[in-house]
Amino acid sequence: MRLLLAIVVALAVAGPASAACPSVSDLEGKFICPTCKTTLDQSDAPAARRIKAYLAERVAACASEEQISDELVAQFGPAVLAAPPREGFHWLAWLLPVVGLLGAGAVVSVFVWRWSRSRPAEVAPEANGRPPLDPELERRLDRELARFDR
Repeated sequence: MRLLLAIVVALAVAGPASAACPSVSDLEGKFICPTCKTTLDQSDAPAARRIKAYLAERVAACASEEQISDELVAQFGPAVLAAPPREGFHWLAWLLPVVGLLGAGAVVSVFVWRWSRSRPAEVAPEANGRPPLDPELERRLDRELARFDR
């Protein structure tokens, strides 16, 4: 029983401790190479290799993702981030696509609604479910049908 309790406690402590240190592969997708403007996981430029080595060094020191991000931004500027920060003026980069999609959906729905209302009214069907025939055509049809009834 004590062994089981010790294992549970060790796992509970090990989970948060390992989550505190990010992995290099996770971080490579969050930063952009300053020379080729692609994420580090897609780049093989010398600058990208230096940043990857720096990431490996900082991850080995168990630095947090926020610390590493702050250090890289201080060295290369905010352009090194693959996604804009969610603060201040940068919120526009996150909100404008959503607002644009909602606005486009509203415009399309208004056009569809107006188009569906502007169609010409259909001819009212008779009691049998068919539209009425021209009187002359109806007389001709009656004559032809009477000829077959004989």
